[in-house]
Amino acid sequence: MRRVLLAFLFVAVPLAAVRGQSPADPQKLAAITARMQGFVESGELSGAVTLVGRKGGVVYHEAVGLRDLAAKAPMARDSLFRIASMTKPITAVALMILVDEGKLSPDDDVATHLPEFAGQMMVGEKAEGTLALKRPARPVKVRDLLTHTGGLANYPPALADTYTKRNHTLAETTIAAGLQPLQFEPGSKWSYSNPGIDALGRIVEVKSGKTYEAFLKERIFDPLGMADTTPYPSAEQLKRLAVTYKRVKDGPLTPDMMTVLGLPEAGAKNPVPAGGLYSTAADLARFYRMMLNGGELDGKRVLSEKAAAEMTKLQTGDIKTGFTDGMGYGFGFGHLREPQGITEALSPGSFGHGGAFGTQSWADPKRDLILIMLIQRTGLGNSDGSAIRKAFQDVAAGAVRK
Repeated sequence: MRRVLLAFLFVAVPLAAVRGQSPADPQKLAAITARMQGFVESGELSGAVTLVGRKGGVVYHEAVGLRDLAAKAPMARDSLFRIASMTKPITAVALMILVDEGKLSPDDDVATHLPEFAGQMMVGEKAEGTLALKRPARPVKVRDLLTHTGGLANYPPALADTYTKRNHTLAETTIAAGLQPLQFEPGSKWSYSNPGIDALGRIVEVKSGKTYEAFLKERIFDPLGMADTTPYPSAEQLKRLAVTYKRVKDGPLTPDMMTVLGLPEAGAKNPVPAGGLYSTAADLARFYRMMLNGGELDGKRVLSEKAAAEMTKLQTGDIKTGFTDGMGYGFGFGHLREPQGITEALSPGSFGHGGAFGTQSWADPKRDLILIMLIQRTGLGNSDGSAIRKAFQDVAAGAVRK
């Protein structure tokens, strides 16, 4: 068995410092370390960073394994990860900040803010080999984009390299999304939509008069102290980047370069609101603590309590959503309707999001619990349903008393 480096680190906040909350069990928290190390030793992961938090602070934060196998560089608590679609809730928060300011409403037609969405048509019945178009019953609303119920098509082939190269501006990709015919009636069903979330990022630019990345830094990252969250990592941050790996069957882990790249030196033009951020476990913990605290952290308000509540409540009714059973959707966040299988350790009403490379971040308001798992693995199939996620979630949730 190859030698595995285990970085055992002290918790960021002493357990006693998280006042007014039931304690966590130190021995059960330590079991998270052993469980994640097991995935490293079995060759499933090169390394991982895991964190357990509450409204009042962090009760567990450790790293195991290596962030770079070739360099034999140990994983550290401040290792940087591509969080991919975990970007989506952050984009939604940016949009809802503007809702708080009265600059738009979730019930607005998207075309009110993005004229390229005006007069959208919808795919109709095919007749004699031709594609018929028809008018949808109603236009796409902002809330449809927030909940993935807008019916937007994927980007056309000409924009297929948008995420790997970031070579098209957000304005350009939004025009392409608006010109594509809708795939179903807005609001009638759920279909995961990267173009829809990117369009929300463009609305942020249009309504704020700032670039998406500048708005996020000024209104979310700086107030919350999320200094390591960015679509364009610095040279120093890249030195802490965890390498993304793939594994074929039971073979060794090998680097997988088919990931979201587009760094500044490569001439990146698009921050990718649907999945372009890099971050750390500590930064993400601050974001989720803000949400559990009703939009505020350490005396700094990012969102109104009303907006935070709207984002995390069920917005999709009985529509089947998500990539695991029992899920619904809020504004930008997955919303757990009925815990089962992969989510059985969480309470109804838990909210969060996963990422393409196996990362997961979830908050359970009923138990005052935050669970963050950062790994960099492709080829997991359904990363929301991975055995790695379930193992971490089950052990971590069991360590924190209700």
